Amino acid sequence: MLTDADYTVNASGARRAKKRTAMESSSGDGQSSLRSSGRQVNVRMKRCNNPPPGQTKRKATDTEEEEDQSEKKYRKCEKAGCSATYPVCFASASERCAKNGYTSRWYHLSCGEHFCNECFDHYYRSHKDGYETYASWKRVWTGNGKSEPSLKAFMADQQLPYWVQCTKPDCGKWRQLTKEIQLTASLAATYRCGMKFNNVKTEGPDQCSLPEDLRVAEVIDSWWHSMLILPPLFKDSPANPFLTAYYPDCVGMSPSGSTSNHSHAELRAEHCRAIPPQIPGLCPYFQPFYQPNECGKALCVRPDMMELDELYEFPEFSRDPTMYLALRNLILASWHRGCKEVLTPQNCAPHIIVRGLVRVRCVQEMDRVLLFMTRKGLINTGVLSVKQPLLPERYHNKNVIVIGAGASGLAAARQLQNFGMQVVMLEASERIGGRVWDDTSLGGVTVGRGAQIVNGCVNNPIALMSEQLSINMHKLGERCDLFQEGGSATDPAIDKRMDFHFNAILDVVSEWRKDKSQNQDTPLGEKIQEVYKTFLQESGVQFSQLEEKVLQFHLSNLEYACGSTLDQVSARSWDHNEFFAQFSGDHTLLTEGYSSVLNKLAEGLDIRIKSPVQAIDYSGDIVKVTSSNGTQWTAQKVLVTVPLTLLQKNIIQFNPPLPERKLKAIHSLGAGLIEKVALQFPFRFWDGKIQGADYFGHIPPSPDKRGMFGVFYDMDPQGKRSVLMSVISGEAVPSIRDMEDKDVADQCVKVLRELFKEQEVPDPVNYFVTRWSRDMWSQMSYSFVKTGGSGEAYDIIAEDVQGKVFFAGEATNRHFPQTVTGAYLSGVREASY
Repeated sequence: MLTDADYTVNASGARRAKKRTAMESSSGDGQSSLRSSGRQVNVRMKRCNNPPPGQTKRKATDTEEEEDQSEKKYRKCEKAGCSATYPVCFASASERCAKNGYTSRWYHLSCGEHFCNECFDHYYRSHKDGYETYASWKRVWTGNGKSEPSLKAFMADQQLPYWVQCTKPDCGKWRQLTKEIQLTASLAATYRCGMKFNNVKTEGPDQCSLPEDLRVAEVIDSWWHSMLILPPLFKDSPANPFLTAYYPDCVGMSPSGSTSNHSHAELRAEHCRAIPPQIPGLCPYFQPFYQPNECGKALCVRPDMMELDELYEFPEFSRDPTMYLALRNLILASWHRGCKEVLTPQNCAPHIIVRGLVRVRCVQEMDRVLLFMTRKGLINTGVLSVKQPLLPERYHNKNVIVIGAGASGLAAARQLQNFGMQVVMLEASERIGGRVWDDTSLGGVTVGRGAQIVNGCVNNPIALMSEQLSINMHKLGERCDLFQEGGSATDPAIDKRMDFHFNAILDVVSEWRKDKSQNQDTPLGEKIQEVYKTFLQESGVQFSQLEEKVLQFHLSNLEYACGSTLDQVSARSWDHNEFFAQFSGDHTLLTEGYSSVLNKLAEGLDIRIKSPVQAIDYSGDIVKVTSSNGTQWTAQKVLVTVPLTLLQKNIIQFNPPLPERKLKAIHSLGAGLIEKVALQFPFRFWDGKIQGADYFGHIPPSPDKRGMFGVFYDMDPQGKRSVLMSVISGEAVPSIRDMEDKDVADQCVKVLRELFKEQEVPDPVNYFVTRWSRDMWSQMSYSFVKTGGSGEAYDIIAEDVQGKVFFAGEATNRHFPQTVTGAYLSGVREASY
């Protein structure tokens, strides 16, 4: 069988097939014979001037007329710019197929892939044998898809031969399969030149020694893609189960490849409420794609649209993003279905199931897309330990110093080292983790002195790393009974009513700030009191004493969330991050602690503890970092991940000084502070009253007691060990600053005895009280926007200086501040530059 331009023209203009060599003959392995290039130039042989005996010599003009007549027996592809001089029909469907001869019209799919008018009629005309095949396909296509079910689409989807690459390391050549062979992922993953099909024996020379079809070399050229008539639509993509609510051809998949018993119209109606599909074996927190009509979900992509950074990286797909979307969706789905192993081109390529030479292009582009997604931390991230660098050698010639071994520093260092770069971490304290510090002194129960709760698990990288490590996350229930001192439980109706009024006050604050500038900002506490008093005056409503106390409880929770008293927090920007998509889903308790994740991130990293940095000199081409004991390190780039407080107090001297714009942003944020107290008891005295709830609330007896042990958490969800942890926030934080730990613990037990007055509350057998305000290398819990500030400060702090000094940490993440998740993602962000 011949392909495009697999012949030349003789002296009289008549066509003759080129003689095949032994190497061009069919190998009998289901792989079609060698093809020549579709870009072959039309070459004519020189005419002989001597006429045959008995004939007179023709004039030159007669010869030209004969050639013109002869040219009418052939037709070129009408597609402007097509390189195939003499197209060849790949379909061979009709008995009258033009093969490599004349047809009234050639139909172009790509340079090197055409079908003749006779094969077009074979499927398109209702009286022809192939019509029912086309009609049946058309019904499936229109039932599932959105694009036109044209005959060209049918040919591309059903009739083009498959191409497959030899998997032998020293070969890698592309071969065309014969039409009757269906490509599968398993075949693509194991194919070798000369592979046997249907027990057909392979004879002849080493099949890998046969030259590759010359058309394959053309596929990598940019012009080839521009000459492609139809975008590739994958069959059996790993993304298919994630995207059943979409038209397949809008997300890079073939409408004819659906294996569902339901039509896509039915599935789309079923998913109109944006319910993510349930995929067996997949972690329920993995939802990488938006469902139709869904929005506001963090780290989620539209499977039918390119993101801005993708358009910036791959502008060639801006006109028609189908190929990119097909590849990106396949890669993202494959990663979430196997996040414990590095995702490589060799893992992904076999799942690219599409007919025609475009599969060669897709596999080549897949390398670029996978590299981009790896660099951005969308895949091949978390606690993976890699044997070989994830990025090419051009990324390996960098050395980086990371200052601070908290969540952000460890995330960046792990990414950079996995990429192949040289990384040294300098940590001031004698431990890693920063504001993650897990304590197991209370009967072996892990209690986080710092962070321990994951707020919103869907697509949260902490959930990803927990899955990689097979760590269970305990889902926190929604029930939180409120108890008054004296032992009475608060009527849930009262709690619900005051929660409604509290949120209504915040809604009014939100309306007020819409037209306010930074200069018009006011403290959140003052604004809440103003709105509250106005409401009481205008409505005439009078709250009971208990209702007032419940309102104080909700204000205490707000101070816990902000990490500060409300008189310091911006009314205009206190919840600035809520304008961005946030993590949704379950709130969970990491029963094994965040340190189980961070310790794994730290494995294999070069971490120098007890190395407090005193100065960073970036005045030259190389950055110099000096520790307090005089030790000096040099690097091309430095990443600073220290807490906000240390930047505010100039613990590190920068030369030259940091830009004024950055310094202003640093001081426009507040260093929030909360403390914790944890107590171990001889038995679980609270079980009977809270009935299995994960936490319970303490109604403050008076406004001046607000924030003192507002919520108690049961730290052993299994109900076997007896540990409670409570939080100190707002004005209560400075009130315990000078108290001894025992006095703080005694105060806490006193409150518990009030809440459980009807029963015995024993003395604790052990306890601890955190002192983050005294921690030399933290001095804070998490950041907040001070009055007069704005969320933009987070972005400004995150800006690099001269491409040499970079910044990460929760106070550099505008979207997810105050969290370990935000800190981790800021480290991944900086590693991508």
